Amino acid sequence: MASKNSPSNTIFSNTKSKSKKLSNQFNLFINSKSKTENPNNKIVLFSTFLLLVLGVYFLSVFYGDFEQFNADKMSTTIGYSFIIIATTLIVFKALFFIYKAYNYFKYKPIASVSDNELPTVTVIVPAYNEGKQVYDTLVSLDNSNYPKQKLQIISIDDGSKDDTWDWMLDAKKILGDRLEIYQQPENQGKRHALYRGFNLGTGDIYVTVDSDSIVTEDTLRNLVSPFIKDENCGAVAGNIRVLNNKKEMLPKMLDVSFVLSFEFVRSAESNLNSVLCTPGALAAYRSTAVHNCLPEWINQTFMGKPSDIGEDRAMTNMILKQGKHVLFQKNAVAFTNVPEQYMGLYKMFIRWGRSNVRENLEMAKYVFTNFRAKGKSGTRILFISQFLKIVMSYPLLISMLFFVLVHPLLFLGSTLVSILVISTFSVIFFTSQYKTTQGFWAYSYSILFTFALFWITPYAIATASRRGWLTRELVETK
Repeated sequence: MASKNSPSNTIFSNTKSKSKKLSNQFNLFINSKSKTENPNNKIVLFSTFLLLVLGVYFLSVFYGDFEQFNADKMSTTIGYSFIIIATTLIVFKALFFIYKAYNYFKYKPIASVSDNELPTVTVIVPAYNEGKQVYDTLVSLDNSNYPKQKLQIISIDDGSKDDTWDWMLDAKKILGDRLEIYQQPENQGKRHALYRGFNLGTGDIYVTVDSDSIVTEDTLRNLVSPFIKDENCGAVAGNIRVLNNKKEMLPKMLDVSFVLSFEFVRSAESNLNSVLCTPGALAAYRSTAVHNCLPEWINQTFMGKPSDIGEDRAMTNMILKQGKHVLFQKNAVAFTNVPEQYMGLYKMFIRWGRSNVRENLEMAKYVFTNFRAKGKSGTRILFISQFLKIVMSYPLLISMLFFVLVHPLLFLGSTLVSILVISTFSVIFFTSQYKTTQGFWAYSYSILFTFALFWITPYAIATASRRGWLTRELVETK
């Protein structure tokens, strides 16, 4: 590890080779075939397909019971009502999928404008217990092919307990005046670190990048170009891929999930000018739109408690409320680290779930008002779909548990067949985009989510007022 006392010339001599190595890694990542370096990954994939085959077998064996089960439910008022509601929801989801697909096919990312047209940009990188990764993040930003005279990079150490500040000092030695670094007196949370950056920034556009994210050289210019093409654009979401997806199975699953979430879902939302969440890993905001809501954002509370999570979704919500467009740029890519263990994964999802509950409640306050001159119907449809997930969370959980108790094998069969049918779209979509077999991890991810993470949304609803980031604390060593 390079210490803060390392000679500047030594660090400088290693920078070009590190940058070249990083560039080569990106090329390998983009062009590589999906590999499963960890032997356990092959076991998991084999088990996934075995389960799916077992599911088809169970459903075929117990299909008569399935028909009888439905007939019995139709004979009672409660059962009949359940069938009607379930059928209505399925029809809505099918129509909503077609609606998203239509908007996806109409979406096109905006090409980069010329250097002369590019706006001045302030990139803000908050960091907490990030270690060396923050150094790599800052170097990747400086390697961008963005006009240096128009680029300001600010990094803020939010009271880290590890050597994050040392690595920021190392980056400062390399980047010089192109990088400004600051240290919070104590850990106050990501929102407060960003708030400080927003107040220090001088650019027309603010770009936020997580300290565990790496950008490609044309990411920044592609990310901010929509602000030039659309004067009503208030925010832009970047395209997030997984950086640490070469070995462990969870990152491989999440990478496939991210591609669907960003390149399909957000593409469709972007065509409606209504991306619902700009990710913390990579997002851009018009500075005037930020300052219009900055006091409300930094002082946001939920059930009387200060909000210390969901700062990205909250900012997006407040900019949408201003009537601004929120877009997605598929060609602005950042690679970010994700949890490799189940505990880290469910904590991340709980944080996202709580934020989703809070911001959907906030969105409900304005989405049916005249918040925008035109194009409100698409935003409202997106909101209804999001809100239905919350409203139906407990009824679906109860019906699932009832189904398990009444006929566990039939439940297993029908659920696995549903996963096979629905996840096949994710597999086809990923494969068509990147021409690798990694898309098959969509099946494993769906099984994991259905059987091991189904409790996240109900739990997030019940604990929506709780504070805490849940991750990024140092692991205690004995």
